[in-house]
Amino acid sequence: MNGWLLAAAVVLAGGAGAALWGVSTGPLRRRAVAQNLSTALVCPGLLLLSQGYQRTSYVDLALLLALLGPVGTLVFARLLTDELADDPPRAQGATRAAAGVGAVTVLALCAATGPGRATVKLLVIGALLIAGNLVASRALSGGITGVRGG
Repeated sequence: MNGWLLAAAVVLAGGAGAALWGVSTGPLRRRAVAQNLSTALVCPGLLLLSQGYQRTSYVDLALLLALLGPVGTLVFARLLTDELADDPPRAQGATRAAAGVGAVTVLALCAATGPGRATVKLLVIGALLIAGNLVASRALSGGITGVRGG
């Protein structure tokens, strides 16, 4: 086992444990935030696994997840507008932590891969991951016009 696989195990175990606990217990606002954060933590895990196993196909899965994960959260935010309006989620700390994990992972992988197309792809994934996480979290908390009438 190398360092990349160990880091992937830590990110995935910590993220999956927190997401599973958040989705299975508590009020709707916690479950919605946990669903959003699970995407934000599985994507860096896939990137770390890609580097650990030297499989570039995992990077493509991470790109797909970085694109579609926040879209799923936005759909949930739209469908659960009335239920979330009474008790909106407040997850600024968790959102910043997940964005930080994504940023650190992408920067470390960019340094390991060196200049080239793979680095550009990693930077695009990182930008999509962080921006999507921030937009989806803001939509859940009612801050985007048209999602919750905010």
